[in-house]
Amino acid sequence: MRQAVVIVSLALLAGGCYSGPDPAAVAAGGPATLTGAPAQSFEVVRTDGRVDSLAHHRGSVVLLNLWATWCPPCREELPALEQFSRAYAGRVVVLGVDQGESASVARDFARARGVTYPILVDLGQQYGRAYQGLGLPTTVIVGRDGHVVRGIDGAMTLAQMRDAVAPVLAKR
Repeated sequence: MRQAVVIVSLALLAGGCYSGPDPAAVAAGGPATLTGAPAQSFEVVRTDGRVDSLAHHRGSVVLLNLWATWCPPCREELPALEQFSRAYAGRVVVLGVDQGESASVARDFARARGVTYPILVDLGQQYGRAYQGLGLPTTVIVGRDGHVVRGIDGAMTLAQMRDAVAPVLAKR
C-alpha cells in the first residue's frame, strides 16, 4: 500500500491524475518511450453509440487524448482541446478517450462543456495500458502512417498542442 501512495503522489505532483497505470508502464517511463512504434488500436464505443478506433483514422494526423471526468487537469485541458479541434479541423483528428467511465457519464460531461470532437469510451482502459500513461491526461500524437510521433503525460496548453503536431503536419 505504501508504494501506491508514493505513485499517487508522484502522479499528482507531475500535474496529472493517478489512473492506476500498469507497473510496466511506470518502469518503461511513459508514453514518450513509444515514439516511432506502430500505434495500438482498439475498437470501442463512442458516446454517440458508433464504434470507433484509432485505426479508423489511419492516413490522418491524430491527437489522441486519454482523460476522465473526475480528473482536475483533464477538466482544465478540455477548453484548449476543443479550441484546437476546431482550429485544426480537416488537418488533425482529435479523439478524446474516456478511461473507465460509462458512455452516459462521458457524454453528459462533454455535452455540458460544448465538446464537439468524438469521445470514445474505453471501459477496459485498453488505450491507457497500451500508451503507458503514468496518469491522466495523457496525449499521443499519431502520424498519417499509423506510428506514434510523440507521447505527452499531463495537461497541455493550446500552444503545446500546436507545437506537438507542427512537425507531423509539415511532413507530406
